[in-house]
Amino acid sequence: MRIGIGYDIHRLAEERKLILAGVEIPYVKGLISYTDGDVVLHAIADAILGGLSLGDIGQHFPNTDPKLKDMPSREIIRQVLAMAGMKNYRINNVDTTIIAEEPKIYPYRDKMVEGLSTMLNIGKDRINVKATTNEGVGSIGRGDAIAAYAVVTLEEK
Repeated sequence: MRIGIGYDIHRLAEERKLILAGVEIPYVKGLISYTDGDVVLHAIADAILGGLSLGDIGQHFPNTDPKLKDMPSREIIRQVLAMAGMKNYRINNVDTTIIAEEPKIYPYRDKMVEGLSTMLNIGKDRINVKATTNEGVGSIGRGDAIAAYAVVTLEEK
């Protein structure tokens, strides 16, 4: 059994889609990023890489590589899962926390869990998605950014 932790944060801007855990959420702003900016999937990818001692998302998916521009974060997850498979590991459990003042995450939670279950090839009962605010503190509290943490356990196949 291995454990990894991941974190990601991106600033918000108008005229961008807001995608969290693979789900497009109707909102007036979206996340600024070289890829689609999905902080949840980025945090999960970092947690998987960390649990396998394979560095981090920036090492494998640098924002200087033109081939990665606007890449869907689902593709990052697909590639990271392939790396895990090559090391003979699979995802056992995922726990993630989204930190955002707005929008409210709860109405999209079940859709996020469903999508993550399919993406990660694990049961919905092994995935937890929760959200909190930053109580008005810092860039997240001002509504300028959204962040996510993820903890992943991996087990040998």
